[in-house]
Amino acid sequence: MSEAAAYKRILLKLSGEALMGAKEFGIDEAVVARIGNEIKAVHDLGVEMAIVCGGGNIIRGLAASHRGIERVTGDYMGMLGTVINALALQDALEKLGVPTRVQTAIDIREVAEPFIRRRAIRHLEKGRVVIFAAGTGNPFFTTDSAAALRANEIHAEVLLKATNVDGVYSADPQTDATATKLESVSYQHVLERNLRVMDTAAISLCRDNDIPIIVFDLAGAGNVRAVVSGEKIGSTVS
Repeated sequence: MSEAAAYKRILLKLSGEALMGAKEFGIDEAVVARIGNEIKAVHDLGVEMAIVCGGGNIIRGLAASHRGIERVTGDYMGMLGTVINALALQDALEKLGVPTRVQTAIDIREVAEPFIRRRAIRHLEKGRVVIFAAGTGNPFFTTDSAAALRANEIHAEVLLKATNVDGVYSADPQTDATATKLESVSYQHVLERNLRVMDTAAISLCRDNDIPIIVFDLAGAGNVRAVVSGEKIGSTVS
């Protein structure tokens, strides 16, 4: 591992919305290629890297249930959406020469490996980027919860939450002009104030196992590498 990296093993959480760019739906190939370059820059540091993809650019189970689809069915549809995103990201990374493996919590052996914790860790040790798809494999659990779970399972040192805002705020900055950015905040404060960094299950899982969460803006060029290099970007929940 390069001395420039502050961490040996990380987990990056990407929302599905991050992959659609300015589109209203689906995948923007140019955006995926840019994210691929961001990930390659971290991989080039020698950091062991796992990724969890969301599926909100394709379908959200909760939103689907509001449109009349049964909640459990909607959640499984959302999990399959994350597989599509994972394959798109894998394609972008392998075009850049980054070795990858996609592991899914739902058995789809024709397109990806099943999630096996020891195999995932072995891939990381061999320098492969592991993309975890299909959430936890269970309805009613978000991909944030999946990210916290996988981070714990692979013994990641930090969970990086890449979003469309530059950190954690005391309130929603889009609706509250008095909202201030919090450079450092405790898990308990996030839970008590319902700051919506991640869902409560994900925050609690990271708190109970002492995995810090760094929330930062994915749109900033080079931000992923900068965070991994230890630069003070975004907000840290610890």
